[in-house]
Amino acid sequence: MPSTPLEDYALLSDQSTAALVSREGSIDWLCLPRFDSGALFTALLGEPADGRWKLAVRGGEVTGRRYVGSTFILETLWESPTGTARVLDFMTPHNGSADLIRRVECLSGTVDVVMDLRISFNYARVKPWFRWVTVPGTGEPGLLCTGGPEGLLLAGPQIVPDAAEGAYDADAIGGSVTLAEGQRADWSLTWFKPWNPVPEPEDPDEALAAAEDYWGDWIERLDVEGPAHPQVERSLLVLRALTHTETGGIVAAPTASLPESFGGGRNWDYRFTWLRDAALTVEVMVAHGLIKGATAWRNWLLRAVAGDPAKLQIMYGLGGERELPEKELPHLRGYEDSRPVRIGNGAADQYQADVVGEVMLALAALRDAGYKDSDYSWALQVKLLDYVMDHYEDRDHGIWEMRGDLHYFTHGRVMMWASFNEAIRAVEEHGYEGDVPTWARYRDRLRAEIMEGGWNEELGTFTQTYGGTEVDASLLQLPHTGFLAADDPKMLSTVARIEADLVDEHGLVYRYRTVEGEGIDGLKGEEYPFVMCAFWLVEQYAASGRLAEAREKFEMLCGLSTDLGLLAEEYDPATRRLAGNFPQAFSHLSLIRAADAIARAECS
Repeated sequence: MPSTPLEDYALLSDQSTAALVSREGSIDWLCLPRFDSGALFTALLGEPADGRWKLAVRGGEVTGRRYVGSTFILETLWESPTGTARVLDFMTPHNGSADLIRRVECLSGTVDVVMDLRISFNYARVKPWFRWVTVPGTGEPGLLCTGGPEGLLLAGPQIVPDAAEGAYDADAIGGSVTLAEGQRADWSLTWFKPWNPVPEPEDPDEALAAAEDYWGDWIERLDVEGPAHPQVERSLLVLRALTHTETGGIVAAPTASLPESFGGGRNWDYRFTWLRDAALTVEVMVAHGLIKGATAWRNWLLRAVAGDPAKLQIMYGLGGERELPEKELPHLRGYEDSRPVRIGNGAADQYQADVVGEVMLALAALRDAGYKDSDYSWALQVKLLDYVMDHYEDRDHGIWEMRGDLHYFTHGRVMMWASFNEAIRAVEEHGYEGDVPTWARYRDRLRAEIMEGGWNEELGTFTQTYGGTEVDASLLQLPHTGFLAADDPKMLSTVARIEADLVDEHGLVYRYRTVEGEGIDGLKGEEYPFVMCAFWLVEQYAASGRLAEAREKFEMLCGLSTDLGLLAEEYDPATRRLAGNFPQAFSHLSLIRAADAIARAECS
């Protein structure tokens, strides 16, 4: 059974967790109460029996869907031989509980609403116990589902079991309800700890109004202009949707183990906060006036790193958790039969040399926008520089989290240079106190060694690793650090080599060249082009005088997004399908940066 294409999924978010809803009305992925909690709907990585909630019109077909305005309220229109209906699916941010609401309105004629609900807690490893209860606040019957430390309450019109499908059992709740023109039905799914009293569900009308108000109020704070306004606005909304409202942590994606190549083994859990991804997100937030979200992340960083920056990790849990053990789930077949299915992420234990530089660049963007560091946050940055100096001689795993041999990656060494450069700027331009002579020595030493080890004079290009001959898409990020200008001859010749080696016939960009067998990344198999790498090339084009090419490629890449404006990590041009974890924060923030680069070039 083929998996549902990622482009058929919509994202719902309450800024604590997220759900993926297919075009046909099946919620195939939902983790409660947090993004990184165990999934109770896991059909995305397996079969319907692994958990889903499908709500559809019998005999009907979807004739359209959209987000209502600048929100994550999903509207789906259905047409059947007997009538038409509208479905609203949504979650409400900041409501203090975890409620998912589904509203069906009959617009004409009559429609039979068919439900297929299959709950299986903890990634389809715990079957629930079902029983009927009286729903608090309504007096109506509701279905209580409990399993271990988790409970769910399904409230709404009682679904009548279809005779052909049988009654309720331990595997599925199935049946239908008929609506006539002007009638509507609301269902809600509320998560709670089962040793607590059964909760009172949200009032659907109040919840809908609250969701509309929340996203509407937030979008008014955006500073977005230019022809790419719709794409930039939706991308900023996605970044907001992936930000945990309580902790300020930003997940790289709300999903786990969606493959980088269909049928392959490059399947990773992205439901954590990478310092790199979050730092780059902060930069685009600052650029578009979203200072509150940026400062929330700065506070998250202070808590996560705590009093021991010497034990800095590249990634943490949403609350700053440090233990993220990687496990395999052999009972799940995987998306498009891609195995192993993994939860947790072993890369948390890696050393990646670029991370501190990205953090320092993000905090510098806040300073340059007029938001000064506290004594605490500046002291943390000084400690992070000590961390860089302590690891100066260490080879690392690189930005792509290689699982093979360690190297001196040119991108990582340039980011180390940037960390010292931004600290010196903080002292010289903002009046902070610090050991500038020592930092300057490291900065100058790094520049000299990068030009010796990371630049290949014979090939006329910067290389992926010191002394290597291969290029890497991360080299497109060098101008962003201030290490050299986008139109520097060395940068232009590096771009030419990237175009020759990593850009395919469709204009998409691979991260680096994989080889048959086990390559530099220590992994078998290949991968599809990465969406963000292509947007990095757009940014480079715009900053180096190739504006027409930048515009053309930007439009092409935006065309890879779903009808709802969502982007995954990768794109397979052969099948014309999105791949990798979805939606991907890195893809959306690189879209924003590319659009901003084009806007700057047009104004210069």
